[in-house]
Amino acid sequence: MAATKDPTDAVRQQAMTFPGIAKDTACTQSPFKAGKGTFLFIGPGPKGTGFKAMFKLQDSMPQARKLAVEEPGRFEVGSTGWVTARFTAEKPLPKKIGGKWLSESYKVTAAKTGPTAAKRK
Repeated sequence: MAATKDPTDAVRQQAMTFPGIAKDTACTQSPFKAGKGTFLFIGPGPKGTGFKAMFKLQDSMPQARKLAVEEPGRFEVGSTGWVTARFTAEKPLPKKIGGKWLSESYKVTAAKTGPTAAKRK
């Protein structure tokens, strides 16, 4: 049986295209940083079930709150602007949402941490 494609790959690859980012490792999640701030946490879901990605949002918070009401097990809005999206290979994170939220999260974080971000990868 063929291995299932990791649905986090596309998000990780897009995150690596932003200028001045650093990829790190923290437990089971992969944090992506812009300067001193993290704009993405991505990795396996709780207890190894599915996957999750966390984004720091501002402008997309109304959309995130709506999705959290419509699909409470899939989307969760935290009190500090972080939004968690849970997904599987069979039901991946919608590309339109993932791309938009990833770009926004990077911009929000990069604006707070200054224009000179870490150079290591």
